[in-house]
Amino acid sequence: MQDKDIYKKFLGIDKPWFISQVTMDDAALTIQVLVEFRGDPCCPRCRKACAGYDSRRRSWRHLDSCQYKTFLVADIPRVECAQHGVMQIDAPWADRGSHFTALFECVVIDWLREANQSAVGRQLQLSWHEVDGIMSRAVARGLARREKISPTRIGVDETSFQKRHEYVTVVTNIDNSRVIAVMDGRTEESLGSFLGAMDEPRRSAIKVAAMDMWPAYINAVKQHLPNAKIAFDRFHIAKHLGDAVNAVRKDEHRELLAEGDTTLAKTKYVWLQKPNRMKRSRRMLLTQLIYSSLRTARAWALKETASKLWHYVSETWARRAWNEWIGWTKNCKLEPMIRAAQMVQKHLDGIINAIVLKTTNALGESMNAKIQKIKSQACGYRNRQRFRNAIMFHLGGLDLYPQKSLAHTKP
Repeated sequence: MQDKDIYKKFLGIDKPWFISQVTMDDAALTIQVLVEFRGDPCCPRCRKACAGYDSRRRSWRHLDSCQYKTFLVADIPRVECAQHGVMQIDAPWADRGSHFTALFECVVIDWLREANQSAVGRQLQLSWHEVDGIMSRAVARGLARREKISPTRIGVDETSFQKRHEYVTVVTNIDNSRVIAVMDGRTEESLGSFLGAMDEPRRSAIKVAAMDMWPAYINAVKQHLPNAKIAFDRFHIAKHLGDAVNAVRKDEHRELLAEGDTTLAKTKYVWLQKPNRMKRSRRMLLTQLIYSSLRTARAWALKETASKLWHYVSETWARRAWNEWIGWTKNCKLEPMIRAAQMVQKHLDGIINAIVLKTTNALGESMNAKIQKIKSQACGYRNRQRFRNAIMFHLGGLDLYPQKSLAHTKP
């Protein structure tokens, strides 16, 4: 079998394209495959036969042949269509605008699932911008193919983009664990821009929106999702209560230190960590402290009581239990805990929704952790669009591969 026949088989080249020459450069360790067009050109849009206009020579990087970098070179004809004007016909082995064959882009996409862009570039002898271009085209391709999303439950959370309180808003589909969209900032306008762009039937189909108690998100959901019930995740409630307990501890520790008492020294995580995750020594210390007369012990008991109020099935009984807890906490004479109780009371409807509907934004928190891992692996992002692309590439569940790669893998 001659070289031309081998590469014709490898590349899936078929009429009206023909391989006319294969040259090898041993010094540069490269192989160049010259492809010619020998047919009647037609408009790439309307598929009507057209007169030839001219041709442009182009080159594409292909999969390596052993240790030799392989390039396809072809004079791509341009046609003059009466309806669409002068247009370049499509090469069957690559997407329009790409300098790489579809099969090569598939390999890069597979590598990008496992490593960051810099590492992939080093291993495949590509520049960072070339790898980024392949990722960007893959995401654009996936978003264009994605059908209109009609989730019934969504999660809304923010994640840090850079330091200095730079955030993006991430919307996830709770039902299939996929990122739906990423918007700049964490404002009402940023979330509203996404929700407002959905048509009325899809907005009406959303029944639950799980989120933290950020007012901007609450306002956006109330404005654009008339049928959605807002559910506040227990993770965020627990965080607020933990912060309140820690505030009580710091105030009391400061007073005790003034008297020379170091009982509360180095006990921050004794009060915040779950007892079943503690080492034996820390759990024994906690047991000693909670039976003392410390104000922090009272605050901790209120926090632990609240953590037991998420198992209800009935809305009536759940609301009654939380109202009792709010009453106790408001009378505890611990200012941080009183403020926490007021916060819970203000957002009680969303808490009850989370309990009764069994909806949690744990998926959003999990996505947040995955996003931070992506950001850490890339050593951060300076460009918001590239950050969004990376999130959608890894967590969007998109069909990323070039369609033309399928035709070139058929026997």
